[in-house]
Amino acid sequence: MSALLWALVAVPLTAGTVLAVLGRRADRPAPALAVAASTVAVVLAVVAAFRQPAVSAPLLEGLPFGLAVDGLSGLMAVTVTAVTAVILLFSVSDIGPGEARARFFGFMLLFSGAMLVTVTATTLPALLMGWEVMGATSWALIGYWWRDPVRVTAAGTAFLTTRTADLGLYLAAGAALAGGQGLTLDGMPDGTSFDGMALDGLEHVPSPWLHVLTAGVLVAALGKSAQLPFSFWLSKAMQGPSPVSALLHSATMVVAGAYLLIRLEPLLAASDWGEEAVAWTGAVTALALGLVAVAQTDLKQLLAASSCAQIGFMVLAAGVESSVGGTLQLIAHAAAKSLAFLVAGYWLTRLGSKALPELRGAARRHRTAGIAFTVAALGLAGVPPLSLWAAKDVVLAAALEHSPALYAVGLAAAVISAVYGVKAVWYVWQPSPASPDSVAAAAGRNGARLPAVVAVPFAVLALATAALAVLVLPPVREAVARTLGVTGEPAPRAWEFVLSGGLALLAAGAVWAWGARRAPAPESVVRWTAGWLGLEAAAHALLVRPVQRLAAVLAAFDDRVLDRGVENLARGTVRLADAVNRRAEAAVDGAVEGLAAASRELGRLARRPQTGQLHQYLAQAVAAFTVLAVVLVLVR
Repeated sequence: MSALLWALVAVPLTAGTVLAVLGRRADRPAPALAVAASTVAVVLAVVAAFRQPAVSAPLLEGLPFGLAVDGLSGLMAVTVTAVTAVILLFSVSDIGPGEARARFFGFMLLFSGAMLVTVTATTLPALLMGWEVMGATSWALIGYWWRDPVRVTAAGTAFLTTRTADLGLYLAAGAALAGGQGLTLDGMPDGTSFDGMALDGLEHVPSPWLHVLTAGVLVAALGKSAQLPFSFWLSKAMQGPSPVSALLHSATMVVAGAYLLIRLEPLLAASDWGEEAVAWTGAVTALALGLVAVAQTDLKQLLAASSCAQIGFMVLAAGVESSVGGTLQLIAHAAAKSLAFLVAGYWLTRLGSKALPELRGAARRHRTAGIAFTVAALGLAGVPPLSLWAAKDVVLAAALEHSPALYAVGLAAAVISAVYGVKAVWYVWQPSPASPDSVAAAAGRNGARLPAVVAVPFAVLALATAALAVLVLPPVREAVARTLGVTGEPAPRAWEFVLSGGLALLAAGAVWAWGARRAPAPESVVRWTAGWLGLEAAAHALLVRPVQRLAAVLAAFDDRVLDRGVENLARGTVRLADAVNRRAEAAVDGAVEGLAAASRELGRLARRPQTGQLHQYLAQAVAAFTVLAVVLVLVR
């Protein structure tokens, strides 16, 4: 059982490390090895989800490394590995032979493996290790085309923003360690003590450490999941290859924070304020970033903003104690968003553009891709008839029990999701403004038949998106509730379906009619909203530029002070050694030679009386006894 769990995390991490270390020498076998490793990981994840193994290993004194698979982490492990396998299969076509394939596939496997460690972690040290590797590999993947300074700058901006928020997790770990040492849990057999490092039981840490711990977890989770005020970094993550965006947005890094909040619901409830803060942050993010998505004219930017908005519903679910709704939303979002990004990447490669006005007719030219994108976009939008029973409805039902105001904000955000989803569909299905001859030529040039490594991911993810969005969701909800061991969560009522579905349908119809008339939008509002509400400019002013300036100052201090100090010390040492060599060593040599000469002279004098004549030895004895007698007289 323990070997199963070790293998689950070791397969992608080991394969990824080997590819990353070998580099260009492994470019040729890299795609096949990556797809094989990810497929094996899917099988291991499914088996682990049923057997639910647990492992623990000593790390530091009092800080164990623990992993386990339960209902929630089992569903997440299957989702992560399945989405990774599909995306890596697509990447075989998207990342061509001329690219650094071993580096790409290696980091993608490391990224996925770090997410598996994160979702199966049972102790804070294990969580921190997965969290850190995931952040580092995301930076490397966003900046994969490192020769382009724009992409490198974007990777640095994303990394600095999430890195700043990650400090909250270290704060939480310190608070847990300080407040949990020697703590005895009520109701545990034999007064079992809690060391403060296990995720299950953090709610038992006493105040004030409990509030510090909760605040640290909230900051780290909201930063990782691109919730307000950290949302803008996801815009910069679009500079990476399309498969990176698909994996990062769907089932790995960006949902890691939401997953952590769902996992730590008891901690949020114990703090008395954590649930309220999380719920409102998620609801406001879903609404505000939904409006940002509506204002975009770039397809990848629209999908990025929609990721923030859709994850906002997961965060809202954590705040209203709807682990079933949050889990369903996470799984459904993983399928739909990965599919949408893969199709966007396919169009970017074939058509050379990601601007919505230039993508008109894209779905008509590539109908298989167009149908797949439509399923993904409408799945995110929650528009009937595709989404008669959306995961958002489960979350909104719990929000209504919690607060009518919270429900109203969440419902508005759900309607906005229909707007940006249908907007994207409208653009790609509109007739191309180009002439029929040019459209036919483009269709012939791009090819009507998709390669298998593209068609299979599209088909698998489209089927998964549809299955999670249509009327079969009620039994799925019950199955997820049984898997999580959750009972008593409110289920959506009929009028809630009618209200949310009807409003979404009305919004979708309005968008289609508005698009057909090409009605102008308020330019100033659109510009500000499309600019991610000014969050990026504020972050650059308050965080990125100050950090970069501090780094420049430290670098200048290193170059001008430390380096020069070391060089001057080295020169002084050499000069001192030279002076010692020229002066002190000569004196020492002279002293040694003088001592040797004196010793030779004393030896010569000592040999002089050794003649062998008896009268000379008698004279020496008389002289010696005379001296001894004088000494005795003087002493007395």
